[in-house]
Amino acid sequence: MGEFVLWGLTASPYQLKMQSLLDFAGHDWERWPDQAGPVSAVSMALRLHWAKRKRTVMRFPSMSPEFDEYPTVPFYTEDRRTFHYDSSSLAQHLDAHCDHHTAALVPTDARLGFICQLIDEAFDEFGLYMVHHMRWVGSARSTPMGAVTARELRSILPPGYQSLLAKRLYRRQAARCPYLFSVAAADYDAGVSRDRAAPAVAGFPPTHALLEEAWRGYLLSMENILSAQPYLLGERFTLADASAYGQLGMNLIDPEAIALLRKLAPRTYRWLCDIHEHKHCKEQGELRLAPALRPLMGMIATTFMPLMQQNESAYDHALASGETVFNEAAFEQRRALYEGELLGHPFRSVVKTFQVRVWRELKASWHGLDAQDRETLERDLLPGASLVFGESGGAGAGGV
Repeated sequence: MGEFVLWGLTASPYQLKMQSLLDFAGHDWERWPDQAGPVSAVSMALRLHWAKRKRTVMRFPSMSPEFDEYPTVPFYTEDRRTFHYDSSSLAQHLDAHCDHHTAALVPTDARLGFICQLIDEAFDEFGLYMVHHMRWVGSARSTPMGAVTARELRSILPPGYQSLLAKRLYRRQAARCPYLFSVAAADYDAGVSRDRAAPAVAGFPPTHALLEEAWRGYLLSMENILSAQPYLLGERFTLADASAYGQLGMNLIDPEAIALLRKLAPRTYRWLCDIHEHKHCKEQGELRLAPALRPLMGMIATTFMPLMQQNESAYDHALASGETVFNEAAFEQRRALYEGELLGHPFRSVVKTFQVRVWRELKASWHGLDAQDRETLERDLLPGASLVFGESGGAGAGGV
């Protein structure tokens, strides 16, 4: 495997996750377009655009396109012509070609591997909602995301367009908050202009209290683990850590959000900074499923897991009713919507097919464990898991 080029932005938690994986695995990388000249950046942007149109951007391992949806960023390439996507898949890709590292990013032990997958998906899917909310609500007055992103895209922008793009990015990302689960109350005042504030949506319950309660709960559970051991699954870094770092580390550039995180979870703050500074790259260390994981498993069991269940049920109902449009396109048309509840808070959301894939893969992984491993996990970390994951069945396919 050669030097990697990551086509992405530091504002993306999945970009940060990929960077931490490559650092641990000992690979050199560059982040484009920020670290590329105009000619190289524009040339790669065109090649990536064409690959996406032709549906030749790959996921490792290859999967059926059912439920699939390409991200906006990030992508990765080794030869600057063949493109891959999906941050979790990068860990599997690196483990399958481990010429630089010997310690697996995805644990080979069955129980550890399942918990690693569960933590990874929980932070990728539900964690994104929390940290995006903390950027556009928690740091609405101070986040530099628009300016940082516009600066990183400067090599592919027309002259004089950088400041205009920064303003547009602020408006666009604030407007997307309801799609990403953050719905304001009708009287919400962010202390910024209306076009930069997370909006209320008619017919949608406000969810700010839900997301802030969940964010604080996840931080407390991280503190509990990091007070007992240096990483989520023991003495060394894994994909689970990369996912948690990518999401929570996204807020490192958001002044108000990170100030609160530092106050509430000082160990977690130092842990995020250490990974940012590449201090997580030692490969030696025992992995284990420690009792300190229980609070995090509890947060995942009361947020991520019921959300995935409700989303899948809504998908099945919508499909049976003849619905064909899902995800952000459906949200913009107010189609494929469903009502649910998390942590005692009502919400309204749109069916997301990539989350159907995530949940079905997790169910398949659970049922792929032998009976003794399932019994042990249910007893020690995931009470009631056999009911949540249901009867054994095939996994959905696809990727995000």
